[in-house]
Amino acid sequence: MSFKVKEKTEVRLVFLGAAGVGKTAIIQRFLKDTFEPKHRRTVEELHRKEYVVGGIKVSINIMDTSGSYSFPAMRKLSIQHSDAFALVYAVDDPESLEAVKSLREEILEVKEDKYTPIVVIGNKIDRHGDRQVSSKDVLSTVELDWNHSFLESSAKDNINVLEAFKELLLQANLPSWLSPALCRRRETFPKESNKRPPMKKTNSCLTS
Repeated sequence: MSFKVKEKTEVRLVFLGAAGVGKTAIIQRFLKDTFEPKHRRTVEELHRKEYVVGGIKVSINIMDTSGSYSFPAMRKLSIQHSDAFALVYAVDDPESLEAVKSLREEILEVKEDKYTPIVVIGNKIDRHGDRQVSSKDVLSTVELDWNHSFLESSAKDNINVLEAFKELLLQANLPSWLSPALCRRRETFPKESNKRPPMKKTNSCLTS
C-alpha cells in the first residue's frame, strides 16, 4: 500500500507603504474581518494562515512592515524573502504615493527583476471628501508605465480587500483554486456599482 505525501504550497506576501496608510487594517480585515479605527504603530509582524484544499496544504505568510524608514535593513530582508508585494498608499495623502514610487524602485533593485509581482493599493476611499490622489492618474502610471496591477480599497468599509489578496496570490503563482478563503468568501465581495473603484481584472476565482 503506497502512501502519498501531501503537497505543500507556501507563499510570502509583504505589505509596504508609508506610516498610517492602512497596511495593518487591510491585513486584519482579510484575516479577521475586523477594523480598528485607531492607528497602531507597526514595527514588523508576520501573520501565517494555513488551509487544506484537495489534500494540499497552503500556507500564506503575510508580512506587515513598518511605515518608518528607520529599519532599512529589516525592510531589505523582507523584500529579499517575499514572493509578491502590496504597495499601499492613502488616497488622501499624496506624499504616501511618493513613498510607493520609492519603495517600488527599492524592490526592483533588491529583487533585480523588473517583472517582480507588485500590486499597488490606494486605500481609504471611504474618505470621499478628502481625496487628493486621482485614481485615473495612478491607474495610468501603474498599469501602463509600470505594468503592475492597481486597485483602490477601504479596509474600513471592506471594499476590494479580498480582491487585493486574490491578485497578490495569483501574481505569486499560487493557483486561484488554491485560494480557498477568497473563493469561499466570494459572496462577501462588495456589490458592483458605477462608483466602484478601478481594478485590473486579469483572472477570476476558479471553483470546481
